[in-house]
Amino acid sequence: MTRHLVELAHRLRRDIVGMAAGPQGAHLGGSLSCADILAVLYGEVLGERDAFILSKGHAAPALYAALAATGLLDPEELTRYATPGSRLFGHPPRGLPGVEFPTGSLGHGLSLASGLALAERFSGGSGRVYLLLGDGELQEGTVWEAAMFAGHQRLNGLVAVIDRNRLQITGSTEDCVGLEPLAPRFEAFGWETRTVDGHDVDALRTALRRPGERPVAVIARTLKGRGVSFLQGKTASHYVTLRPELLKRAYASLEARNPS
Repeated sequence: MTRHLVELAHRLRRDIVGMAAGPQGAHLGGSLSCADILAVLYGEVLGERDAFILSKGHAAPALYAALAATGLLDPEELTRYATPGSRLFGHPPRGLPGVEFPTGSLGHGLSLASGLALAERFSGGSGRVYLLLGDGELQEGTVWEAAMFAGHQRLNGLVAVIDRNRLQITGSTEDCVGLEPLAPRFEAFGWETRTVDGHDVDALRTALRRPGERPVAVIARTLKGRGVSFLQGKTASHYVTLRPELLKRAYASLEARNPS
């Protein structure tokens, strides 16, 4: 049961690395850190009535890889990522299959997701709304306005996953604008919180599937650049163009961790 999710995450990471080797490069570190989260969501958790919003839109390569793996995109399109004529932009665009909203400007995803969850309640539907937030994104005030609203409305169909890799473009989140203690902050706004290893697919599956009586924040502890040994845990992984020699090293690093 678990193995297919681990293998899916590995596939996503290979595709993400491939996109970072294009002429424009890619937001590599934050895409790799959330690969296991997207593998669990797209590989097992998301149902037909559910919705997903990638609030940290700069991790678009991870979303494109997941959409390709689940048949919503032609995998061949990934090879044209961010090139002239491609519809795979640096941030998810409007109209792409599987994209609920165009995202990129940080801090808006939770508001959008809260509106979707409230609409689902009003319509009597049973679908859940899943959202992936970056931790640096939590420094945006709009996130906390939406958190206050969702908690007040007790939107129990809303699940926000925080990719807690603790790095942003300028360095540590805790050095820029500290976020800890993070779980009590969400709880103060009326949320239920679950903290898990964001690279443990079993833990993620349990946290994401279990319903709550209030909105749920899953704090997923991750490693930026996970899987590419010479970049992981480094701020420099934020945006990378992998030239041929580095691409070769990146693939070798991923294969060294390959479960098969």
